[in-house]
Amino acid sequence: MKHLYCLLLFSLLAYTTNAQTITGIWKTINDETGEAKSHIELFESDHKLYGKVVKLLKSPPDKRCDKCPGERNNQPVLGMVLLTDMLKKDGYYQSGSILDPEKGKWYNCKLWLKEGDPNTLVVRGYIGPVYRTQYWIRQQ
Repeated sequence: MKHLYCLLLFSLLAYTTNAQTITGIWKTINDETGEAKSHIELFESDHKLYGKVVKLLKSPPDKRCDKCPGERNNQPVLGMVLLTDMLKKDGYYQSGSILDPEKGKWYNCKLWLKEGDPNTLVVRGYIGPVYRTQYWIRQQ
């Protein structure tokens, strides 16, 4: 009987841990307009978190990033990786970067699930003490 309780406890812990993952598809919400803009797929590779655009909601699917720097300049936004090298540390994903394709600027980034709401992702991009925060919604 004791073993059954332990098995049940471990099963519940595994389910809770899996439910708290941030990988998957997220709908981005513009913090300035409140409009949904795109769907971003968050995925892990080499123990780091990345995000790529998998759907554009307000732009044509052939939209190009004409303001993006470097290798992303004039490349299609759809399919573009714009969240890079995020590491999980102290309960946050941090130490990575996020690209705002509208402004063509890279920002330092932190990500975390909103407390009490595992379907809302807090996305904070910042340069020094100045930051912007968006709330992305998990897509089922």
